[in-house]
Amino acid sequence: MTARPANAHQARLLRLLRDGGPNSRAQLGDQVDLSRSKLAVEVDRLLETGLVVADGLAASRGGRRSHNIRLAPGMRFLGVDIGATSIDVAVTNAELEVLGHLNHPMDVREGPVAVFEQVLVMAAKLKVSGLAEEFDGAGIGVPGPVRFPEGVPVAPPIMPGWDGFPVREALSQELGCPVMVDNDVNLMAMGEQHAGVARSVGDFLCVKIGTGIGCGIVVGGDVYRGTTGSAGDIGHIQVEADGRPCACGNKGCLEAYFSGAALARDAEDAAQAGHSPELAARLDESGGPLTAVDVAAAAAAGDPAALQLIREGGNRVGQVIAGLVSFFNPGLVVIGGGVTGLGHTLLASVRTQVYRQSLPLATGNLPIVLGELGPAAGVTGAARLISDHLFSPA
Repeated sequence: MTARPANAHQARLLRLLRDGGPNSRAQLGDQVDLSRSKLAVEVDRLLETGLVVADGLAASRGGRRSHNIRLAPGMRFLGVDIGATSIDVAVTNAELEVLGHLNHPMDVREGPVAVFEQVLVMAAKLKVSGLAEEFDGAGIGVPGPVRFPEGVPVAPPIMPGWDGFPVREALSQELGCPVMVDNDVNLMAMGEQHAGVARSVGDFLCVKIGTGIGCGIVVGGDVYRGTTGSAGDIGHIQVEADGRPCACGNKGCLEAYFSGAALARDAEDAAQAGHSPELAARLDESGGPLTAVDVAAAAAAGDPAALQLIREGGNRVGQVIAGLVSFFNPGLVVIGGGVTGLGHTLLASVRTQVYRQSLPLATGNLPIVLGELGPAAGVTGAARLISDHLFSPA
């Protein structure tokens, strides 16, 4: 895609078509502050660029029927969500519908060169499958702080070897298209906003609990990244004075108590200390480290130790979210990430803490829910990120 919208009106029309699908000129006119003649001029200019195409006759509203307008059907975006232990890569159309999705286990600690070699292999597989000839743009999520304007990770605690790596520049050269980079939890928030549980909410928090813990902050429909891009790094809020050491170098951080890694460690301690026959059996059977999946299965079987680990972790997460709710007063809190396989036991503990600690005015009508999209949230958000960039005036 070489064309870009020439002005804010065209950008607005492109985003309306992305979020709402094909629409008639009359229906678009109901949503933008343009005269009929000005709207016709802007739509015609977009048609000339090839960014949009005519798409059959619209339903009659009286008088002459007009054509529907839709985004170019051949447009393709690549969404890449790099987690601590796996990579998700997907191709979407211009409306951000996921056409193909691949997952591959990989440790982010292997470094950016190895990780991006795998990303390129997966992108090539999606091309070979016939889903895309080329990519018009790519969005990339990484599990650490990102200096957003440059697309560069900055001192990410769980990503050794990534500090300062030029992700956007390197992948743009390899893929031959524009690339945007952001923190993975921001992309999860954008995915849930576009096609998930937050579709109708302008102000919300999206908390991702996986190997690390982060929070996407959406204000007025836009992700808030802060001055340097580190907003929402709630995993490193202290929950215990002089507590457990954390990967960031501090002590007592939330992430040190209830990330995926912390939960796995506590589960193994419980198994080895004889506090949980269910977890001990799973540890013997697997011969390897336990995971959040094992804790969830043990809890589902009624194991008291596993249930207690989930409740304690949910209480700590809820303690932090309660502070955020009191400060930000969101309309929704979404919980996502790998640890959400712990389900409603976790959710109940989080809700209890938030509703108990925050003021009634903030919590009286506050849903706290699990995300709807699962792994698709990150790749959808990544596609949304690059489309936001490309559907802005050049």
